[in-house]
Amino acid sequence: MSGLQGRVAIVTGSSRGVGRAIALRLAADGAAVAINYRREAAAADEVVAEIVAAGGKAKAYGAAINDEAAVDAMVEAVRTDLGPVDIVVSNAGTASKGQSVGDTPAADFLSLLQVHTLGPIHLLQKVLPDMRAAGRGDVVMVSSSTVADAPALSAPYTMAKAAMEMCVRTIAQEERANGIRANIVAPGLVETEMGRRLVKAATGGGTMDDIAASYPFGRVCTPEDVAGTVAYLVSADASYVTAQRITVDGGGRSVQVV
Repeated sequence: MSGLQGRVAIVTGSSRGVGRAIALRLAADGAAVAINYRREAAAADEVVAEIVAAGGKAKAYGAAINDEAAVDAMVEAVRTDLGPVDIVVSNAGTASKGQSVGDTPAADFLSLLQVHTLGPIHLLQKVLPDMRAAGRGDVVMVSSSTVADAPALSAPYTMAKAAMEMCVRTIAQEERANGIRANIVAPGLVETEMGRRLVKAATGGGTMDDIAASYPFGRVCTPEDVAGTVAYLVSADASYVTAQRITVDGGGRSVQVV
């Protein structure tokens, strides 16, 4: 796979979990990476330290994705520290509260839309000029296979993710002439702290090990599985790939936990 030397990436929500794995992989492939976090400054600093120790370039930036002023400041700081941004991986997010549509307050729908849709759109609006000028830009949204499944008690989350998926697909059409590719990566259950909590709640105290055998290849998806797919999409090997939605779930699963 071709390297990413000379490219600058912002990975939102990259202090832990899937975002962390993506940041580490892009840095290993040569990109300078902005590690975005909302609260976990120490964890973000650890990711930066790991990248720098391996010979890469990275810096941490605190900014909640639904805070436009903070996002604006982050983008300006990244431009100053690392250079113009030509890769954005929209990964930051939060889960629904597990209520039915009939019981969900309007404010909860709006909150999830702000985090998963409106905030990421604002970030993309800020960096699109950089991408257009670069001649190659990449937008990758980390969504979820549950968007297609539409499970009960998940409407604020799946609706917000679905809305952003539509935005990414639209950007792919609008910005193709500017050399910008826009794609979606949709993992199934991933072995992260959040994933472990979901499994525990759905199985009455079970663990990832308890359900692994029922998943494809005898294991649950890892953050590195997702990171590898993202790395491909932003590489020269995927220069003719845009407006795609790649599901990373091993081809299906036999146990529904989210």
